[in-house]
Amino acid sequence: MARTVTFKNNPVTLAGPELKPGDTAPSYTGLSGLSPVTLADTPAKARLFSVVPSLDTGVCSLQTKKFDDGIKALGDAVACYTVSLDLPFAQKRFCTAEGIATMQTVSDVHDHSFGQNWGVLIESGLPLKLLARSVFVVDKAGKITYAEYVPEVTNHPNYDAALDALKAAAK
Repeated sequence: MARTVTFKNNPVTLAGPELKPGDTAPSYTGLSGLSPVTLADTPAKARLFSVVPSLDTGVCSLQTKKFDDGIKALGDAVACYTVSLDLPFAQKRFCTAEGIATMQTVSDVHDHSFGQNWGVLIESGLPLKLLARSVFVVDKAGKITYAEYVPEVTNHPNYDAALDALKAAAK
């Protein structure tokens, strides 16, 4: 059965599985700059994956800034990533212009493996592919401890719940 969320109140179909707490975090190959990056390349500590459609939109920009601010107090205990289909150049421009220092970016533009494997790739209902707004927390053992697929892509995620899950995973 197809999984759907809405984008501006119109249903869109998501590719891939619906991940839940307790699931093993799936592999992916994204880009950090022009270098390939995989889940195995992330440090074995609590990790937050903030997934956005595009950094060049208001809600996505705010989501990245809120998580960047929210994780500063956790320091080296966590690793945090913003994942989008934006080109790595656009991600770097955004982070530089907005002073994003703690969140790292992963571009899924190459093969959409993050979107497909994590169940966030909008595969139909829009004229172009995007990732659905979602947030995942992965513990140091590679297990998902928090998963939120935002039902309406243009709405904000539950920042407090995600940050609380990240803090718990970092202990």
